[in-house]
Amino acid sequence: MPTPSSISKEALNQIFLTARTHNGWLDKPVATDTLKQIYDLLKWGPTSANSSPLRIVFVTGAAKRRLLPAMAPGNAEKTQAAPVTAILGQDMKFYDKLPQLFPHTDARSWFAGNQPLIDATAFRNSSLQGAYFIIAARALGLDVGPMSGFDPAKVDAEFFAGTSYKTNFICNLGYGDPSKLYPRSPRLGFDEACQILD
Repeated sequence: MPTPSSISKEALNQIFLTARTHNGWLDKPVATDTLKQIYDLLKWGPTSANSSPLRIVFVTGAAKRRLLPAMAPGNAEKTQAAPVTAILGQDMKFYDKLPQLFPHTDARSWFAGNQPLIDATAFRNSSLQGAYFIIAARALGLDVGPMSGFDPAKVDAEFFAGTSYKTNFICNLGYGDPSKLYPRSPRLGFDEACQILD
């Protein structure tokens, strides 16, 4: 099998190096087909036992009125302005899908009745899939604005009532307005954040 080559510098810029977290949005809609493309890309990212606990509600138009009361004051205006706001949730009964997703062994039995393992696996892997969501959206030419400033109980009551889903985080989605960007914050260097042990 050939060794994969590095993607282009242009692609790296679009996904990581020059990509920014956006707070302001252009008045430009996001096509439903693009939302489907985001999911069809992110679903291929790895999760433990292929658990795939991420569940997404895309909130647009008048439905934003249901979401805004749950947003922190600093996040409400930009959420209203974004063409799409994605609620990225975690299915706390993800293990019921394991006979379909991980059929070569009885993986469901690893989780059923083990709430600490369920909680850790749902949160860790829906967070991983949330990161894949951000990368997929940027790869398709969109901008993102992930947020944790909201009341999860209110979001769950409004959008996930009667389900086994819980909110992980929220992400605005669309075409960012570069005039509303803040100066880029610094990041830790390799030696500050990493070790290589031999």
